Amino acid sequence: MTAIDLSSPVAVVGTGTMGQGIAQVALVAGHPVRLYDTVPGRAETAAEAIGARLDRLVAKDRLTGAERDAARARLQPAASLTDLADCALVIEAVLERLDAKQQLFSDLEDIVGDDCLLATNTSSLSVTAIGGALRNPGRLVGLHFFNPAPLLPLVEVVSGFATDVTSATRAYETARAWGKTPVACADTPGFIVNRIARPFYAEAFAVHESQAADPATIDAVLRESGGFRMGAFELTDLIGQDVNESVTHSVWQSFFQDVRFTPSLAQRRLVESGRLGRKTGHGWYDHGDDAERAEPHTAEKAQPPAYVVAEGDLGPAADVLGLIREAGIQVREDEEDHGTRLVLPSGGQLVLADGQTSGEFRDVVYFDLALDYRKATRIALSASQDTAPQTLSEAIGLFQALGKDVSVIGDCPGMIVARTVARIVDLAHDAVAKGVATEEDIDTAMRLGVNYPLGPFEWSRRLGTSWSYDVLDELHVRDPSGRYAPSLALYRQAYATGKREGTQ
Repeated sequence: MTAIDLSSPVAVVGTGTMGQGIAQVALVAGHPVRLYDTVPGRAETAAEAIGARLDRLVAKDRLTGAERDAARARLQPAASLTDLADCALVIEAVLERLDAKQQLFSDLEDIVGDDCLLATNTSSLSVTAIGGALRNPGRLVGLHFFNPAPLLPLVEVVSGFATDVTSATRAYETARAWGKTPVACADTPGFIVNRIARPFYAEAFAVHESQAADPATIDAVLRESGGFRMGAFELTDLIGQDVNESVTHSVWQSFFQDVRFTPSLAQRRLVESGRLGRKTGHGWYDHGDDAERAEPHTAEKAQPPAYVVAEGDLGPAADVLGLIREAGIQVREDEEDHGTRLVLPSGGQLVLADGQTSGEFRDVVYFDLALDYRKATRIALSASQDTAPQTLSEAIGLFQALGKDVSVIGDCPGMIVARTVARIVDLAHDAVAKGVATEEDIDTAMRLGVNYPLGPFEWSRRLGTSWSYDVLDELHVRDPSGRYAPSLALYRQAYATGKREGTQ
């Protein structure tokens, strides 16, 4: 099944920001486009707005004047749904209400031809449920664009329970013909991106709620150590706390209040207080014109140790040993296998975050996971109140000698980046095991949809398949609510790897 022919009209119902963006994508691709909105005059206003954006594309040399004029000639506001009768594809971008979407598609069934593809841009509702009201649900598919649609490349092509394979394939090929990067997805709460991205927000909020670190510090660690484009607090302030919480709540409810998707009480309080982020001037941060930028906690300068003793290769943090040597600090290797850690001159230990806490051991400082220890500009350390001051000082000085800013957080199991990445990897394995999407499509979706530095399976291969399982297993011991219980899919993968390597 090939893409819809460019000569065939495409309709967009709903002319808000997303509807206009989708219409612009189809228009620039070369289709005649019809715009319809139930509110009189809105379709005409939307057409003018799209025309203005085409002008800006010409000014930026992304479109020629002739191409703009041809596109404008193909754009037509529709006075009623009946004006969409000859369309080959109708995409809805109306309000997120199941009854409204069902009614719209039921009305369209009486108007468009039998071969017309119907698509919903829903981000939170079930495609299966929307199609349940149709005589022919097989031709309904989800086409979930990301905002702003003209700029972001990802489109989730969602097959409902009754969606025909030919309909899904046609939608997929059409999105690709429009210059987008489509990924195929089964109809599941949150689809790919909004399902697998939940821990990015949830774990940051949980660290904050446990009083282990403030938002600015957590955001800085996620950016400067984890390699994420934005931290969870600044990103939700940008998205809107109400919008982000609504998606989290929808996924949680759709999974029958699965504890892995439990919403944040702290975020609920923000929404209740009207502090929705940038759009209201205050969220996690103060966005007022005269507001001072919140700065992360950064440790004062400390003296680096003269040497460290390496016990093991540090696993995913192996590059740290090379950096220590390059900084002129002696690395003494202990030939006996005591695990994977560094022993400091004080006798204290420096260990990569593993889901345990400093307070459980004598004089242990944990350091967080980094996407790339060479490129990371900040490292988080975690210590308990019983950690010897000299041990913490040596740990701080060590990473400072490697050119890193150091943020010391509370005694938090899994710290910040490690627990976040472990949970993202787990949800991704679980999604593949349940037929939601392929590994490749999940990695593509998370990189393009939310700008993750690596897809979950890229992280998994880099860290070692059993790493995420081991971190979550330790976290689950300390929080047996089920939030951190590794999925059966991750367990199977870790067990299979262990058997191959002879460790189980």
